[in-house]
Amino acid sequence: MDRRSSLKNILLGTVAGGLAVHGCTTREAAEAAEQLGAKTGFGYGRVPEELEALEKLNAETYLNPHERETIEVLSELILPPDEKFGGPLEAGVPDFIEFMAKDYPDFQPTLRGGLMWLDHKSNTEFGMEFKSIPEAQQKTLLDGIAYYDAKAPMDEQPLEIQFFNLVRNLTVCGYYTSKVGIEDLGYKGNMPNVWDGVPQEVLDKHGLAYEPEWLEKCVDQSQRGVIAEWDEDGNLLT
Repeated sequence: MDRRSSLKNILLGTVAGGLAVHGCTTREAAEAAEQLGAKTGFGYGRVPEELEALEKLNAETYLNPHERETIEVLSELILPPDEKFGGPLEAGVPDFIEFMAKDYPDFQPTLRGGLMWLDHKSNTEFGMEFKSIPEAQQKTLLDGIAYYDAKAPMDEQPLEIQFFNLVRNLTVCGYYTSKVGIEDLGYKGNMPNVWDGVPQEVLDKHGLAYEPEWLEKCVDQSQRGVIAEWDEDGNLLT
């Protein structure tokens, strides 16, 4: 199994649930709710206070240009781009990580400290900052911080391991909650079921049968969008 498939399985397991605690939800769903509220006036989406806070966060910048470039490189090492769907950059993962750092300030010391550690380690071992060294050397550094002691709490792990775990989780979460990532997953959302009535063998077993009129009006899939109506005596009209 390749890295992309492995991370997809991780998302469908524990990562998605863990990051949901920090507000990592499907972005397209939130945006759709806001658009619906704007069209209908029913108040779906965010309340004015939330919109004000969001506008404030979007006006701020946390990552400097060098840090952002490093995040871009790092995210594509964690989740290599796919020829069909693209990768973290196409999904806007660096923007997502930037937003999460602003929205959840507890991420900031780990994120910035880890980026500093990564450049220091790269300069010490290879004479250049992380984003500039060859991919093989980048992967060598990451292999040393990609695994952690599952028996110990994450906040007791070394900073560099906390950092990589955070960026890995945010990369996967950011990608698979984007339009690009959802298409990659093949997720289609809630789909209406098609009901063709009780199976004939079940009807036969109980000595029952549908009346032709009801079959035509209630099981005919061409009529599935028609709302049933009854008269005052309870007779089916349409």
